[in-house]
Amino acid sequence: MYQINNFTNNDDVRILDNRGPFSVVEYIRDLSVTPATAMTAYYCNQMNVRKRQLLCELNKTSGVVCQAGSMQWSVGNVNATTGIKSVGDLFGKAVRGKVTGESAIKPEYKGDGVLVLEPTYKHIILLDTEDWNGSLVLDDGLFLACDAALQHKAVMRSNFSSAVAGGEGLFNLSINGKGICAIESRCPREELIEINLQNDVLKVDGNLAIAWSNSLNFTVERSGKTLIGSAASGEGLVNVYRGTGKVLLAPIDRMPTSY
Repeated sequence: MYQINNFTNNDDVRILDNRGPFSVVEYIRDLSVTPATAMTAYYCNQMNVRKRQLLCELNKTSGVVCQAGSMQWSVGNVNATTGIKSVGDLFGKAVRGKVTGESAIKPEYKGDGVLVLEPTYKHIILLDTEDWNGSLVLDDGLFLACDAALQHKAVMRSNFSSAVAGGEGLFNLSINGKGICAIESRCPREELIEINLQNDVLKVDGNLAIAWSNSLNFTVERSGKTLIGSAASGEGLVNVYRGTGKVLLAPIDRMPTSY
């Protein structure tokens, strides 16, 4: 038996979201400061720059898969496995990790207890695959954790040459099945724009989409019908999402690596 005190029941901690086995914990104030860092901590708090953690409550019937190296601590009968079923499975995951920018081996945690991931200043957003008709695609590097029952696949863009010319990756990570997925975003959920398409087209100048339905056809195309038209518009290449589905857009471009 175990008991956790002064964590989620701390008056400086609040739960932002709770879905499935996951809870998003936010520290209202940074109390671990020195005289040299107190001013920075104060203004960070005023501007919603706060530490957040993902708490995973495990039971014997389900587990979670996390980004490699993300665990901070666990309590109870919690065991980590690689989730590798065979040599072929290892090769497939290595290839998928290489092309999507994710870790090749994502540890799977099973058992009966609590798992807490490393704190981050990014925003942790919980997505239910049922809201995406059971399959969604993530922008590179956003995956944090998900239900172990969910399947991971690498999906390729429709047009090879345009993706290369646009400086974008050719593959993205697709999450499939029924469950909850946790991602890390530079923007809070309150600022994300949700666009629902019904046999329509969305064109985005920049890498603003953080997640989209797998049912959408994703390509990189010229903004105009001709090279001269694209040059005249000043846009060049744009990301195009075509068909029926949903896209989650951030108001700013992808998070810089130093953030």
